[in-house]
Amino acid sequence: MKIAIDAMGGDHAPVAIVEGAVEAAREHGIEIILVGDKDSLSRELSKYNITGLSLSLRHASQIIEMEDPPLAPLRKKKDSSIRVAAEMVKRKEAAAFISAGHTGATMATAFYTFGPLPGVERPAIATFLPTLKGVSIMLDVGATVDCKPVHLLQFALMGDIYCKEILNKEEPKVGLLSIGEEDIKGNELTRESFKLLKSTDINFIGNVDGKDVFSGKADVIVCDGFIGNIALKISEGLADAITKMLKREIADAPSGRFGYFLLKSAFKNFRKRTDYSEYGGAPLLGVNGICIIGHGRSSSKAITNAVQVAVNFSKSGINEKISKKMSSLFQTRKIRRATK
Repeated sequence: MKIAIDAMGGDHAPVAIVEGAVEAAREHGIEIILVGDKDSLSRELSKYNITGLSLSLRHASQIIEMEDPPLAPLRKKKDSSIRVAAEMVKRKEAAAFISAGHTGATMATAFYTFGPLPGVERPAIATFLPTLKGVSIMLDVGATVDCKPVHLLQFALMGDIYCKEILNKEEPKVGLLSIGEEDIKGNELTRESFKLLKSTDINFIGNVDGKDVFSGKADVIVCDGFIGNIALKISEGLADAITKMLKREIADAPSGRFGYFLLKSAFKNFRKRTDYSEYGGAPLLGVNGICIIGHGRSSSKAITNAVQVAVNFSKSGINEKISKKMSSLFQTRKIRRATK
């Protein structure tokens, strides 16, 4: 299996990207193709002993900057590292591509290069969230900000399949993020989506209130990309703030150092569970190819774990399962409309 990585994307590129790629090649024993400026990447690779590792370079002369528009790889920067990596997947030269760079550009490139899966109208980014019971999946967290009820229906079905395959849950509990648990709560989008989800064969448990997102009440939490992205960033900010608050309180307390010594392992576990790098990256569900989107601040550890996400996604055949489910749904809805 070959994985292409946009080595020029991310706050710490190409240093952290190359380091993570080297570790991934060593850890997983698969071929990693680093895409970007060949001279810069060669200099970075020279810092490591890569004897016996399957690492190669693919030159890309352009870089997508954060101020570039999302369609830049498709219009003005066609030789960008994002575009070149995506084209490699399209030509079957790689099983998946990973980018921690411009999220909008990565999504747009993947969607227009791969095209949507049959029956899918809009893509969704699915991310892991730590909960009191383990891990849940939230989607969409930024791919589609303006949604229709049918889009949330498709997100739910894709999330259900992703959860079954990756988290090994036979009947995932799927919830709709809203402002209350009651059926009538929410705006027009959530109320109409509720009706559609209730008519499916998935294990739909109804609305999930914001306070229950981290309780583990639902294995899959569905929302539009606008709300999901805000919820995700609030969660990341809160985790960082809590860590800093605890450190400050410990430092100010007379017995703080002793208390920290006793609770050191608990603090370490908390940081690990809330650290985005532990989860690697988030797949863009609904496109006819594999695209893993990394955090802009991705460290080498995050890149290594993102490679594992890509490998698991490819081996599980999730796209094939989504296509089958969506085709069945499309035919059913088509028949229902024809008989009305």
